[in-house]
Amino acid sequence: MTDAIDQLFEHDPPTIGPTEVAARLNTTTRTVYTWLRDGIIPGYKLGTSWFVIVDELKAELRKGANIRRSNGPDQSNPETATGE
Repeated sequence: MTDAIDQLFEHDPPTIGPTEVAARLNTTTRTVYTWLRDGIIPGYKLGTSWFVIVDELKAELRKGANIRRSNGPDQSNPETATGE
């Protein structure tokens, strides 16, 4: 089964550079370098060059997806579960 994230990267090789990441995520290369430096997205630096393993990036994007939550209070947090 292919989801939107798989479709986004379907024509890419297993590894891509910051320019390709920026194009797929509709952001600037500068932003991608910041994300890489800060560890927001997974990547590897060899010398002065960064590369990203597409499957690792897809997994990270899936972890950060907005997930519809119930309309009630967050039951995992006792302070908000009381509704106060």
